[in-house]
Amino acid sequence: MISMLIICLFVLLMMTIFFAYKAYSFSILILNLESQIEDSLLILEERYESISKVLEKEIFFDSIEIRQVIADIKSSHSAIILIANKLTQNFEEENEVKEKIIESQEKD
Repeated sequence: MISMLIICLFVLLMMTIFFAYKAYSFSILILNLESQIEDSLLILEERYESISKVLEKEIFFDSIEIRQVIADIKSSHSAIILIANKLTQNFEEENEVKEKIIESQEKD
């Protein structure tokens, strides 16, 4: 009876160690992904500023190709904003919820 209990405890201990390792591995993966997303957002922000400066300039050559390139730049400009908004949407919602919770706790 005691040996059965020891075996069960050993199995539970091994399972706990295994799941702790998996949770640690998953958390490292999430942290790396978050870092990569932050780096990507910084790059998108730099490109957005660069494209904004280009779009503010006057066009002196009235070629169809030049107009098409400018239209493509404007589309890329909009796409950068859309991508950045999609990547940060959940974070902004989480921050709003946290702020509401903090405000309700301060009122109490």
